[in-house]
Amino acid sequence: MKHLVSTKSISRDEAIDILDVAEDMSDVAGREVPRLPALRGKTIVNLFYEDSTRTKISFEVAAKRLSADVITFSAKGSSVSKGESLKDTAQTLAAMGADAVIVRHPASGAAEVLARSSWIDAKILNAGDGTHEHPTQALLDAFTIRRRLHGDHARGHGLDGCRVTIVGDIEHSRVARSNVWLLTTLGAHVTLVAPATLLPPSVRAWPVEVAFDLDHALAAGPDVVMMLRIQAERMHESFFPTEREYSTHWGLDDVRMRRLPGNTLVMHPGPMNRGLEISSGAADSPMSTVREQVANGVSVRMAALYLLLIGNEAEVA
Repeated sequence: MKHLVSTKSISRDEAIDILDVAEDMSDVAGREVPRLPALRGKTIVNLFYEDSTRTKISFEVAAKRLSADVITFSAKGSSVSKGESLKDTAQTLAAMGADAVIVRHPASGAAEVLARSSWIDAKILNAGDGTHEHPTQALLDAFTIRRRLHGDHARGHGLDGCRVTIVGDIEHSRVARSNVWLLTTLGAHVTLVAPATLLPPSVRAWPVEVAFDLDHALAAGPDVVMMLRIQAERMHESFFPTEREYSTHWGLDDVRMRRLPGNTLVMHPGPMNRGLEISSGAADSPMSTVREQVANGVSVRMAALYLLLIGNEAEVA
């Protein structure tokens, strides 16, 4: 794996390798000094053209736990805000000797452009590009599901037979796209639930089932219910009449939570719009994995950085 820009191109074996190494990285986090010297001398750049809290901090913590030097580059207040192109920025980072660039960009395909270009000889990790993909989010979601399903015996396992229902703003969600490809590769059965206006036309070619009735989908007893944030900042027209109507038909409220089996996992990539796509009761219930997802994100991103820059799982041990 030369770069990590999409889950669509990750094989089942590669995905399981990343998740298994993430298990080792999670063990490191439990040490008195949660740090490995694996990436000492490596320079990792966080190149964020969009605002981010969780992803940026998670990658920064992951890199520092591997003893890498970290440079966080924000588009605001930089040469980018003065009109510098992605190419010029990449060439500047190349001149500084960056070994890996973690990029978040509002344009779909920006990470792929960097990975295919001759502008920079560094590993490219996609931290979210437009409405295209967010591969490490999907990996941490898969890691979280696998741990809940298999516990201490998770290593080596995929998600065969796991039923995952993803609900909400599919149209604008890079998280949904990355999860569809990765979870399917790992053997899960994925159902998308959303109003028709929030489903992309391309969904007909995806390896998923599509439904419009949340109550009917939940009655089937999914193992995982993943709620997506309504991305108002990407909406330039009305996709549903009112927030109240959306919450009534497609929100995971306390009533729907009570109908779910007690072992159903409730997930959300964050940030959450409490009271819109998910109630506080659902977000804070024992069935919720929201906080686990944040913690697991560091382990998964450590694994991705390690595998891209150093080597294989055997070296971790």
